[in-house]
Amino acid sequence: MAGQQTQTTRPAVTYIKGDIVLFRNVERFWLGQPGHTFVGRVERSWRHVDTGRLLYDLTELGSLSYRAGIDPDYMRLLPATDAMHDIDTAPLKETDTGAMTPAAVAWLRQHLVPDAAALPARR
Repeated sequence: MAGQQTQTTRPAVTYIKGDIVLFRNVERFWLGQPGHTFVGRVERSWRHVDTGRLLYDLTELGSLSYRAGIDPDYMRLLPATDAMHDIDTAPLKETDTGAMTPAAVAWLRQHLVPDAAALPARR
């Protein structure tokens, strides 16, 4: 069908204190300026006194800067399952530690072999 457009809709998400999110500063993004996207931690939510719109305050984790009044339309939750995927799927039977990501190797060192400083040597 000519002229038909597909539009995706994002379900409404309510973030809670401590959630890790990706935020995009839309003005900087559209102007092509650097530093438009960052990872942040939700500190609080509040309603704008005039509009009643729900807004969020974030701590930008890279610089520990506090950002107030963030519009949730430009935030996306960063799920723990995505962050932990490399550890969850690490090839535990693989003796070649090069096949594992650094995060998986670090986790294995801490949790599976706490007294061993070195992992098996490469063959």
